[in-house]
Amino acid sequence: MNNITPEQMQQLEEFEKMKKIVMRKLLTKAAIERLGRIRLVKPDMATELEVYLIQLYQSGQIKNVIDDTQLRKILDSITQKPKFNIIK
Repeated sequence: MNNITPEQMQQLEEFEKMKKIVMRKLLTKAAIERLGRIRLVKPDMATELEVYLIQLYQSGQIKNVIDDTQLRKILDSITQKPKFNIIK
């Protein structure tokens, strides 16, 4: 079932702490609130967005604090679904 060792649990807790610290550095208050609302509706999407933001931060691609508008644009870019045109 859920065979998580104490070491893995500790690593997971440390990652969560680091994630919260990075999110507070990267996002404005409004963007953090939006991320929280996303987490309520789609927890997987919120986690995916956080991981993406952390990757951008670690690679040096984020220079400024991300506001709500920018967060929505990033969210749109990672959630775009391919559009199909059906021709009869």
